[in-house]
Amino acid sequence: MVIQMLHGLKTLHKMNIFHRDIKSANILLTKNYEEIKLGDLNVSKISKSGLASTQTGTPYYASPEVWSDLPYNGKCDIWSMGCVLYEMTTFRPPFMAPDIHTLKKRIIAGHYDRISSFYS
Repeated sequence: MVIQMLHGLKTLHKMNIFHRDIKSANILLTKNYEEIKLGDLNVSKISKSGLASTQTGTPYYASPEVWSDLPYNGKCDIWSMGCVLYEMTTFRPPFMAPDIHTLKKRIIAGHYDRISSFYS
């Protein structure tokens, strides 16, 4: 599943398109569960310079660069995909907080609970 998700991102990034809203709700499975597709490209952005700076997407999956209002590139989509992978193993996003300010601080600091030792 992860390989297919990353292949989809690689295809977008080769065309200089940043998805900007990678989250579990935008990972779509075909009826027979054999294929995975990336959905909801409504906030995607084509980058002419390799960097973008507009903030958008779902807060739980946004990268530190986005939270800090810094220019970002395709690596931010990889960050979000890492958050999805974390959620696939723990059944919850890696960064949780009671309010948006605390969420921002936790993401920028990289504070999250460890994944179970069940996984290598």
